[in-house]
Amino acid sequence: MASFRLTGLIAAPYTPFHADGSLNLGVIEKQAQLLARNRVAGAFICGTTGEGLSLTTAERRQVAETWIKSAGPAFRVIVHVGHAGMADSLVLAAHAQKSGAAAIGCLAPCFFKAAGVNELVRYCAVVAAAAPELPFYYYHIPSMTGVNFPVIEFLQVAADLIPNLAGVKFTYENLMDFSACLEFGGRRFDLLFGRDEILLAGLSLGARGAIGSTYNYVAPAFLRIIAAFERGDLGLARAEQVRANAVLNRVFSRGGLAAGKAVMEFVGIDCGPTRLPLCPLTPAEKRCLRQDLEAVGFESLCCV
Repeated sequence: MASFRLTGLIAAPYTPFHADGSLNLGVIEKQAQLLARNRVAGAFICGTTGEGLSLTTAERRQVAETWIKSAGPAFRVIVHVGHAGMADSLVLAAHAQKSGAAAIGCLAPCFFKAAGVNELVRYCAVVAAAAPELPFYYYHIPSMTGVNFPVIEFLQVAADLIPNLAGVKFTYENLMDFSACLEFGGRRFDLLFGRDEILLAGLSLGARGAIGSTYNYVAPAFLRIIAAFERGDLGLARAEQVRANAVLNRVFSRGGLAAGKAVMEFVGIDCGPTRLPLCPLTPAEKRCLRQDLEAVGFESLCCV
């Protein structure tokens, strides 16, 4: 599985809800179509952006089935299966394999935490074994889990213990650790960069794939960053990152995930509210956000 690679942009989609908080599965096909039009290569579903830990296991199975059904032949669906209880993670992993997912990912347990890297690897090994035919990605996001062992140490232990380990979704700013992981074992594993606002830094170190929430609505801007970087036009790549970050700063400053769902409305796809304890933006807050985005050329950044 170490030869498995995800390249290009992978969106972390918002899970759509009705106004009452129930799943609105009918929206997922529209989300998939938008991503395909914007040349996004796949979707990492039911993760942080998808409010995965606010969904029931049954709901997460429904979301996974709908995304896999809605995906085109070249569109890869990676199912996040991390859960507070391992039993539920095993159910989700087995279901992802049965349903035809391209891969699975799992974050570190974040209530009862692993005491060390060895314990974390043991946990991930059990989850990965529930879907032995699928590539497995460890999802490193210490800002949410509070688990921050060096990922290079995780790979050093896991490399020989998790047969289907494909790589890491690396959502952190420690670029030294990221670089070490990229080079480990002769670039054996797939390192997916998870910080949209510093994508250019990840590319400079050798990242070939990236997973992020803002690729749901400004993927064209990030594709321009990648294209400029690959042409060797670092000046243009920097300028495009600055333009993209003007949008990201306004979204992040107005509520992050909830603001992102509001932005999806602006591009014509209503993903509904967030679930408590996250609170959706008020109509007045949405108007202010839209004005802020218009002031920094949001619409031009959305254009292919």
